Amino acid sequence: MNDLVTRLLREELRGQTAYGAPQLEVPVRLNTNENSYDVPPDVVAAITAAVGEVAGHLNRYPDREFTALRTALADYLSKQTGVPLPPEQLWAGNGSNEVLQHLVQAFGGAGRTALGFTPAYSMHPIIARTMGTRWVDGMRGAPSGVFDLTAESAIEQVRAVQPHLVFLCSPNNPTGTALDLDVVKGVLAAAPTSLVVVDEAYAEFARPGTPSAVTLLADYPLLVVTRTMSKAFALAGARLGYLAASSDVLDALRLVRLPYHLSAPTQATALAAIGHHASLLETVEAIKAQRDRIVGELGRLGYPPVASDANFVLFGGLADAAATWRALLEHGVLVRDVGLAGYLRVTAGTPQETDAFLVAMADLPDSHRSNATTPTAEPERKEH
Repeated sequence: MNDLVTRLLREELRGQTAYGAPQLEVPVRLNTNENSYDVPPDVVAAITAAVGEVAGHLNRYPDREFTALRTALADYLSKQTGVPLPPEQLWAGNGSNEVLQHLVQAFGGAGRTALGFTPAYSMHPIIARTMGTRWVDGMRGAPSGVFDLTAESAIEQVRAVQPHLVFLCSPNNPTGTALDLDVVKGVLAAAPTSLVVVDEAYAEFARPGTPSAVTLLADYPLLVVTRTMSKAFALAGARLGYLAASSDVLDALRLVRLPYHLSAPTQATALAAIGHHASLLETVEAIKAQRDRIVGELGRLGYPPVASDANFVLFGGLADAAATWRALLEHGVLVRDVGLAGYLRVTAGTPQETDAFLVAMADLPDSHRSNATTPTAEPERKEH
């Protein structure tokens, strides 16, 4: 970066690394937790028709309050969680990252602190820092599992930090582990004046009986639950994320969102997709089957996996994660190096993609295995 640019850049951003999952042309891409299945033809037709209807009126600004979309999202989420939600409690943005950014813009900023529990979604600290918010890395780890987060540990850390915002993930990325609602309740009780954000981007892939924090919204006015249409809905390219919260929180978000932030084509696309959600979500069970297959096979190959409620699997037992990442790439398989020593993350894709990944793993020399299964965070090593 040019010295003049560096000197002008905000001090807290100097030396930081931008988000950058590789976008490589390889036969098997399993590094960004995309849904590997194409959008079904009936949904393509519905989206095409919906966008065509609004195309002739693009000379006008879109509905600033995206009322129809909020109504559709409320209906879907209510049915999915069993919790009645009015449209006044739903908000959306261009991907869940923009929704998260709105939250930090409204409730973070200079002199304020956000807390998350590492390892977790890498964009949470990036968004916080770019909004001028101090970020604190909390820690995971419990007798039940090295990546688990107990209510006792979370409460202790929240009380020590006293943050303005708390980020929780369920299922968590990159570990795939879901949270017990006792953890969420404990954090809410320990931080009654903090905004508590539960990121449920992978909720549709959770195993039966996994609770959603949406069930707690009625009792906690500072609880926010974020979701996305990028994963289970197979619409990563459409960029539509959303959240459920109190109407008062939504009023705060209106203060920071840009005018008309959701374009008419985006609203039309999302509405058409939600109207055909049954068709889009048909692949969820197939993806979960591949996830469970990966878990079983990796264990047999000597690479211990972390039990997952998401559409990906974090696996360990690697002597050198970066070396294994490169070896898999040479086999035409792209996975994710998330910066944890001895661990890589792989997306659960189609049966054919799973075949290719497992064959590549089976072909690795024994030198790739390690007896060490306890991960160590390596922030100085960049993710691949």
